[in-house]
Amino acid sequence: MNLQREVLLRAVILAAAVSLLVPSSAYSQTQPATQSLDGPWISDGYGDFLEFQGDSLKGYQITTLSCIASDTATRKTAPASANEIDFAEGDDTFRILPGTSPDTRWLHEDGSISNVLLRRTGSRPEPCRHPLADTPLTNYEVFWETFSEQYPFFALREMDWLAVDKRFRPQVTPGTKPEELFRILSEMIDPLHDAHTFIEAKSIQKRFHGFRPSADPMQRKNAARITEIIEKKYVSGGLRDFCNKKLQFGLMPSSQDAKLSNSERHARADTIGYLRIRSFSGYSMDREFVEQLDALESALDEIFKDSAKLTGLVIDVRINGGGSDVFGVSIVSRLATQEYLAYSKVIRNDIHDPDHRTAPQPILVHVSQRPGFHGPVVLLTSADSVSAAETFTMALLDRQPHVVRVGASTQGVFSDVLDRQLPNGWSFGLPNEIYLTKDGKAFDAKGVPPDIEVPIFPTEDLANGRDSALEKALELLARKSN
Repeated sequence: MNLQREVLLRAVILAAAVSLLVPSSAYSQTQPATQSLDGPWISDGYGDFLEFQGDSLKGYQITTLSCIASDTATRKTAPASANEIDFAEGDDTFRILPGTSPDTRWLHEDGSISNVLLRRTGSRPEPCRHPLADTPLTNYEVFWETFSEQYPFFALREMDWLAVDKRFRPQVTPGTKPEELFRILSEMIDPLHDAHTFIEAKSIQKRFHGFRPSADPMQRKNAARITEIIEKKYVSGGLRDFCNKKLQFGLMPSSQDAKLSNSERHARADTIGYLRIRSFSGYSMDREFVEQLDALESALDEIFKDSAKLTGLVIDVRINGGGSDVFGVSIVSRLATQEYLAYSKVIRNDIHDPDHRTAPQPILVHVSQRPGFHGPVVLLTSADSVSAAETFTMALLDRQPHVVRVGASTQGVFSDVLDRQLPNGWSFGLPNEIYLTKDGKAFDAKGVPPDIEVPIFPTEDLANGRDSALEKALELLARKSN
């Protein structure tokens, strides 16, 4: 990696971590990190306990009942800057940055758009001093307690978590089989319809994943047919693949008059760009975040190199399961005409009060100096636009000129997934963060609504080889170009 490229990538990463955070009363001043990290630290929210000792970092997932070992990372010999200390675990990098006082630090994990505040503590939490038995009841209790202490959406999703405990706890006995315990835990959280909840029980080869009932449940099952329709009817010369086929780009004629044949349509000038984003992850065979970001930036350079010839752009995230918010903001920066707030993040940080939150961490969209597009944009969304596809949608809300959203509401999950473990080795996940607009609005559970609602590939569209939402997007862009 040459010096210029390294500096550029480092600048982008820090823009997603520290420099995007607008100073506030909570963390407007940082202190030089001269004091040793050695010792115990507690996170503000998240339920994490960290121990630093020399070149070693050990992480634990804690509740009032439990302390379960999680990450073990080793200090890197060459940090990216003088003011940080980096630790690595496999392909993951954890960056420790100066905090607001000698006894605070910011923890940034590559791939995350925000940071976690760490506070030095005098001793290990009480649960970390005693081993935890692996019994059906302790597994149930850790699961229930984790949701009780971290989940912020019980009221929003109309669930009485105490009532859930009264119903299901009596069903757990010393003789409860793993399959029965899995059923109990799944039934406890299934009514949340939260796509950022999951349970993975590898020991019995079972997995649960929450999801909001969709008005267009056939979309994913017909993904191949949908791609065929778009490529054959609307895109001239097919789609070009980028970033392990996670991004696809093509050109479309400015007119999609239904009275014209395909050949007549494709004879028109191809002045509308079509960017299909299938994921915000997996952009490189190398799983290291820096390499994936580099692959994305190079792809965007190629995609937008002739953008001066475009009169409009359609971005399609209708089938997108999410990934890293950083990648979404990087793409949005290529469309930005001015600096603006993408969104702010707050985290539940009181185990007794679901409404108690950290100070907001504002995330900014900066105007990229690399190739981009500053003209009219239409964004296609659906209930299968999930997680980072939704934060990407939020990041476009205040872009100027306005990005018109066409299709259906997104899934309604925005938080990073808080990965947890049970004493028996099963893993599970839940959200604990809230993303807010500049006006303090969140879209959890309901999703970001479209400006113009259009059915997502109803049966008649699939049968007739049509994409009504894409046609609406082209109609809107044609009006703007006239």
